[in-house]
Amino acid sequence: MKNQQNIVKIFIFLSVLLIVFFVLNVSLGSVSIPLDDIIYILLGNTEIKESWQTIILNFRLPKALMAIMVGSGLAISGLLMQTLFRNPLAGPFVLGISSGASLGVALLILGTTIFGGSLLALSFSNWALPIAASLGSFLVLSAVIIAANKVRNTMSILIIGLMFGSLTAAVISVLSYFSEASKIQQFVFWSFGSLSNLSWQELQIFTILYLVGIFSCFSIIKPLNSFLLGENYAKSLGINIKKSRNLILLITSILTGVITAFCGPIAFIGLAIPHIARMLFSTSNHKILLPASAIIGAIVLLICDSIAQLPMSEFTLPINAVTSIFGAPIVIWLLIRKRKIFV
Repeated sequence: MKNQQNIVKIFIFLSVLLIVFFVLNVSLGSVSIPLDDIIYILLGNTEIKESWQTIILNFRLPKALMAIMVGSGLAISGLLMQTLFRNPLAGPFVLGISSGASLGVALLILGTTIFGGSLLALSFSNWALPIAASLGSFLVLSAVIIAANKVRNTMSILIIGLMFGSLTAAVISVLSYFSEASKIQQFVFWSFGSLSNLSWQELQIFTILYLVGIFSCFSIIKPLNSFLLGENYAKSLGINIKKSRNLILLITSILTGVITAFCGPIAFIGLAIPHIARMLFSTSNHKILLPASAIIGAIVLLICDSIAQLPMSEFTLPINAVTSIFGAPIVIWLLIRKRKIFV
């Protein structure tokens, strides 16, 4: 009972932190807007200066909401992969889904030099990059699921995913070799990751796919808990291993694929956050870890995005760089500490 009360207190504390960093994130930018006016705008007051309303509602608010969904989605994806493979260093990108998205974008941007004007025409569409990334993710997802149904060993799926990642990286390298410097620069900027420049229409589509992935997670809590003790134990509980494994792969692919498609690859959140959740709550129960990872991931990415803003500056650091600076020391610390990562 006491432990349950502590868990509730931690969730309340994290919820307050989430609200605080959400408001802080919305308040930062090259244009200084008083905090009370920001709160009035968020509450629907239309008497505030129109230019400030435009900045908050069309630029900062979508970016902050995106940070919450991307952070929680990557954290949950990382948790699913670490549980499925029983590997503390597994992350949401081990299946090669992100690499497939990168290949789709590379073909669109870098392929214009090789394949000519047909791809060049497509690249001017606002939806071109998300569609290209989604198609690349879907192709790799299909290949991974086909392979997953052919092999019995879960670790083999991990190796197959890594091989797909290496293969797509090799193709991107070849495309880069034959591409113009301006195209390579455009692709590199995409690979930095970005939470901004999304319209409300794009955010709506992202939100629908995100919610499908998130709500699907709560239907597999029992299989996730059983996978921690191995597949043989899961079978003894009547868990359909192949069905559960495919569902975990599909959910992870939906979340990782849509995030990479709209925001580019964002590193280390999915790898580091599940470990923070386990240490903070001292549990391996996914009924607690799933919402815990989601809220901590959202808070951390809001913090990283706020740091990337370079407060009171017109410059913005690449979000991928900031998350890596945050995540890498955590992973190194976990390895040096050599403690049991799975509680």
